[in-house]
Amino acid sequence: QVQLVESGGGLVQAGGSLRLSCAASVSIFSLNPISWYHQAPGKQRELVARITNDGTTDYADSVKGRFTISRDNAKNTVYLQMNALKPEDTGVYYCNAIFLGQLYWGQGTQVTVSS
Repeated sequence: QVQLVESGGGLVQAGGSLRLSCAASVSIFSLNPISWYHQAPGKQRELVARITNDGTTDYADSVKGRFTISRDNAKNTVYLQMNALKPEDTGVYYCNAIFLGQLYWGQGTQVTVSS
């Protein structure tokens, strides 16, 4: 069993920044990949960014150049640095990870970007 706990969400003005954290209950070396998803109000979850064990990253076109995913192996935590936030970035952000072939999700953290 793996627990993923997101934090760092909040209310920010357009153009501002937030850093989200996803803390895992196991070594993140055993989780591959770890991803961040965004669920806007009334819409399905969409992939925002992904990072693999070897540090390879992948981003949705809508966030390239604004968001950065990174990992701190010592803290078993993955981060999502979000800069130049836009109102359309509003929603719940979830992290997920694959562990021994099973997919786990966190509970999500709310991000609200005001215009």
